[in-house]
Amino acid sequence: MLLLCLDSSAAASVAVVDTTEQQPQILARWETQDTRSHAEVLTPAVEQVMAEAWVTAQELNGVLVGTGPGPFTGLRAGLATARTLGFAWGLPVHGMCSLDAVANDVAALPDSERPTEFVVATDARRREVYSAVYRTERDGGEAIRAVLVSGPSVGPAAELPDLPAYGRGAGLYAQDLPQAVLMPVPGAVQENAPTEWQPSAASLGLAAAGVVNSGGELSTETSPLYLRESDAKVPGPRKKATA
Repeated sequence: MLLLCLDSSAAASVAVVDTTEQQPQILARWETQDTRSHAEVLTPAVEQVMAEAWVTAQELNGVLVGTGPGPFTGLRAGLATARTLGFAWGLPVHGMCSLDAVANDVAALPDSERPTEFVVATDARRREVYSAVYRTERDGGEAIRAVLVSGPSVGPAAELPDLPAYGRGAGLYAQDLPQAVLMPVPGAVQENAPTEWQPSAASLGLAAAGVVNSGGELSTETSPLYLRESDAKVPGPRKKATA
């Protein structure tokens, strides 16, 4: 099963992932740390990644997109791109919580470094974080999966449970998170790759492979997880002038 994966919940990222049961593989990936240019960079990145993976649209089995939580503008760009490509190519579009990508990275840690239960926290601005609690468990074989326990939610970092915390939010508010893990993401050494724990399309694809290979099905729900109202407001009716 070949998936074109996109995530724009934080920085923009694109990947082609082969979800083969024995050894899921990232065939090509592209990531940026820029959080302001999602709409401009995603489509060219898709073309680049598919060319590097030597994959055509006809060979893909679906499109996978991170549904957030994340800021309105950036998140909409990834969702709109994924839905448009799915429609144009006649492919199913699957949605997955973007925090699952970071959780998958944590589950892939060596046994000595992998927590049993942990928090993923990304930057929600306004001095808040988007967060979810996960636990790691075996999927019936040797593979380790991260399973959602609670969330996602948005709120102050100080209100999170006292568990190992991963993600950009953990780094920003480490003073409120005694167990914040501030190490770089393992393997993120290529140019333009994020050097901290944040959602990526490649990790999202590997998380999807874990779902499929453990007998689950990918969701076709792609509604965005905004978790709070937009800052932009529709203007109300003009007040009548008084004499």
